[in-house]
Amino acid sequence: MWDVIDGLQRLSTIYQFMGILKDHDGKNVKPLILMKAKYLPSMEGVMWNHLDNPERSLSQDLRLIIKRSKINASIILKESDDNTKYDLFQRLNTGGSNLSAQEVRNCMLMMLDKTFHTWLSELSKFGPFDECVFLSEHLIEEAYDLELVLRFVIFSLIDEKDLNKLGDIGIFVTDNMTKIAKDIDFNREEFGDLFRKTFQLLNDELGEDPFRRFDPVKKKFAGKFLLSLFEVVAFGVAWNLKRGIAVTDVRKKVEMLSSNREYMDFCGAGANAASRVKRMIKLGRKVFSV
Repeated sequence: MWDVIDGLQRLSTIYQFMGILKDHDGKNVKPLILMKAKYLPSMEGVMWNHLDNPERSLSQDLRLIIKRSKINASIILKESDDNTKYDLFQRLNTGGSNLSAQEVRNCMLMMLDKTFHTWLSELSKFGPFDECVFLSEHLIEEAYDLELVLRFVIFSLIDEKDLNKLGDIGIFVTDNMTKIAKDIDFNREEFGDLFRKTFQLLNDELGEDPFRRFDPVKKKFAGKFLLSLFEVVAFGVAWNLKRGIAVTDVRKKVEMLSSNREYMDFCGAGANAASRVKRMIKLGRKVFSV
């Protein structure tokens, strides 16, 4: 049995049109009916096999053309190195509409452990988290919300000695995702509770503002989601909550970050990502511990 990693939606559409797509219970899904298009208005109401009105069935010639059409496929053995799988997904998406890094990771997770992907997805739909990150539809389409959940899992409780191993952040996230997904001792319930506790607190204190810059002149938060603030605030709060430290004056501390010299020095677009992450994590742990 093969798992389809990229192209599942397209194949499912073809199967459903042909009337052979089955649901999780093994029952046939209702076949699709074509709609007219600008250059093919005659296709309105046509089905692969219209039982009630054979004249609205796709012709035998067109069925044969579809059945005999070739589909290019790249097969990855289950035993293949995970980095090889990741590289192949990237190569497959160098043309047309590229997948984001997290969309590629999602494909890998479907091979590694579907339940881990499901767990991340469920956390990304947690109401307070969704309100706090306040992402655009474009970023959500690119699975950036799942990437933020994954980064929380990897970085919120990371040991400081492991911070020194940071190189390319994308590779570090992918490698650690693979390790965690395979780790039978990883406590999903514990991390899930910490995730919900963290974002419930942030949402209660700041609503949709914890990861937006504070304007001291206008006395309000403004702008879009900032990853650097997510790294300071979310990871810092989680680290201290895990240690039983009462996290207080959250709003005041987040407001002060926008004028914090250490934060300002490493949050700019030109800052090295690995250096930024190290600094933001350490800063967050310090800021929310007092």
